[in-house]
Amino acid sequence: MGSALQSLDYAVFLLYFVIVAGYGYWIYLKKKSGENTANDFFLAEGSLTWWAIGASLIASNISAEQFVGMSGSGFAMGLAIASYEWMAAATLLVVAVFFMPGYIKNRIFTMPQFLEKRYSPLVATMMAVFWLLVYVFVNLTSILYLGAIAVSTISGFSFTACAVGLAIFAIFITLGGMKVIAYTDVIQVVILVLGGLFTTYLALDLVAQQFGSHGAIAGLSLIRDQAPDHFHMIFEKGDKYYKVLPGLTVLIGAMWIANLNYWGCNQYITQRALGAKIETARSGLLFASFLKLLMPIIVVLPGIAAYVLHQKGMFQQEMLNAAGEVKPDRAYPVLLNLLGPGLKGLSFAALTAAIVASLAGKANSIATIFTLDLYNKYVDKAAGEEKQVRVGRWVIIGAMVIAVLVAPQLQKLEQGFQFIQEFTGLISPGVVAIFLLGFFWKRANANAAMVAALITIPLGIAFKRYMPDVPFLDQMGYAFAIIVALMVAISLADPKSKDNPKAMEVDTSMFKTSQQFAIGAMLVIGVLAALYIVFW
Repeated sequence: MGSALQSLDYAVFLLYFVIVAGYGYWIYLKKKSGENTANDFFLAEGSLTWWAIGASLIASNISAEQFVGMSGSGFAMGLAIASYEWMAAATLLVVAVFFMPGYIKNRIFTMPQFLEKRYSPLVATMMAVFWLLVYVFVNLTSILYLGAIAVSTISGFSFTACAVGLAIFAIFITLGGMKVIAYTDVIQVVILVLGGLFTTYLALDLVAQQFGSHGAIAGLSLIRDQAPDHFHMIFEKGDKYYKVLPGLTVLIGAMWIANLNYWGCNQYITQRALGAKIETARSGLLFASFLKLLMPIIVVLPGIAAYVLHQKGMFQQEMLNAAGEVKPDRAYPVLLNLLGPGLKGLSFAALTAAIVASLAGKANSIATIFTLDLYNKYVDKAAGEEKQVRVGRWVIIGAMVIAVLVAPQLQKLEQGFQFIQEFTGLISPGVVAIFLLGFFWKRANANAAMVAALITIPLGIAFKRYMPDVPFLDQMGYAFAIIVALMVAISLADPKSKDNPKAMEVDTSMFKTSQQFAIGAMLVIGVLAALYIVFW
């Protein structure tokens, strides 16, 4: 089959676009009378249900980074890369129980706002600028880059045309504010889950056909038989990919630092729950945790199936880059090109849904931090609600333009998912240390937080330069330990920290959950335990 989309594929994709855009516009019109309030535009305060919060979390998280990048890592190393998804399910429970009560009780709406209340305006401003640079030049750009590669490979349109088209689609959704984003994300999640599961089914069935059988169950059994080395969750020392996922580090080590940074200290993610009541926020996070258990079926198994098909002799040329090397990130787009008319359109819509939802969520977070934490404090303190919304919209457009211009520079990447994880690993230790001590240790002071913020990237770079053989997750763990030790020493050296007026009031009753949440959390933990026992 050719790589170009057929008329039926375009019809399916157009139907998806009309549904999402139309639903978003309907929500926009419904909220138009109150749209000019900043809290409504940036946070949809009090108007999101638990299922909208959970779906929006996953829609914003699952993007080309997972569909393309994680499938590529599945092609290269197998099921072990699913640790990022399955351990995230456990992390979401921790954030729901221990982080959300502190944010919501103290009416924290942005991460810099937490830093200002807990430490100082200087720490908050420095981190706000830092987050903006990372969100725009790393996260938003990499999402657009990987998304444009996938869409270009499937549709046949140029990389530039696809990047511009995705950016415009995302802007259309984002300009309506967080409520439009969150509720259109519900549709996006339904599409990406159904389309993703269907793609996985067809990939496994194709494997079965290559070996004289049929059906996804037979295909799953065959890929386990044909690629047994791709079904180990825990790598041992000496394994080719130990440096990427070093053994037990994924269970009891720095994988937790990476996940706590992403799910607990990240404006892009926490923003969806910050405007809700604690019970609603926790239920949304629990729902997202269940969805996380499902994600490796959608984003990792197709990569493993593509590996087995490639070993069988299929799409040998399609997997090669210009230098004649096998490029794992091509696995998912190439696999989609094997689908028939209509089916390819459904999977293409699922992939586009994931990309656009992530772009929209990231752009909204960029606008929120810039407007509330920088513009409203240092440029125009008297800016009214309507002006804040207007500034936020211009920031969204500006961020997307930058991403479109910078994205082509990332084309030298081998595995996009690993690039994003390793870059984020430079900043995660400092951010998590600042937030954890800020939440749970009253003596942590502003000087300690400032030092942590300033040294986290230089420390990470030093580890990469002078200890290159140490896995990057372990480097992250060592950096975290050093930063925590420094923060403790600096805080203890200040006698005023004994009666720190900035300390957060932590009441143990804040961490008590409902019975329904406790039952759901135990189910998630039980499933995770079973998965790691079976695929150890």
